[in-house]
Amino acid sequence: MANFLTVGNIVNTQGLKGELRVMSQTDFPEERFKVGAKLFIETKTEKIPVTIKTHRLHKNFQLVSFVDYPSINDVEKYKGTRLVVDASELSDDDLAEDEFYYHEIIGLEVIDENGQNLGKVSEILETGANDVWTVKKPGRKDWYLPYIDQVVKEIDLDHGVVKIEMMEGLIDED
Repeated sequence: MANFLTVGNIVNTQGLKGELRVMSQTDFPEERFKVGAKLFIETKTEKIPVTIKTHRLHKNFQLVSFVDYPSINDVEKYKGTRLVVDASELSDDDLAEDEFYYHEIIGLEVIDENGQNLGKVSEILETGANDVWTVKKPGRKDWYLPYIDQVVKEIDLDHGVVKIEMMEGLIDED
């Protein structure tokens, strides 16, 4: 059975010519949404193969249309669904040293220099200057970890941990 990874959420339509607004959830939007890219629309019951016909960036959205879906009437039913890619399409050759796919980071345990567990990475936010990881720990308020060299010291995928150096004010103790 194939393993699929989310690359975006279809949040709305755009215009009348079959364009969709997609909130990107991928490390490589320029690659995943390029013209000719093969994706799947994941509904509750099926995965529908689609090919990107057009792509452009508008505000915080990727605007895409699909081959053989020329009208708003063809795509409106897909609002609220996800765009996914077959995990076998991913290649480590796409990554530079010390780069990771989002799905490799989400779920990792965050520990400080003393080995204290600070929670798990639950989401990655793209802020422009650097990514920011949302960290959840049961019974505590979510906190945000900037993905910068001064804070993130080691990512150990084999052991499922991110080792950080704690900075003052990083976690709100309230």
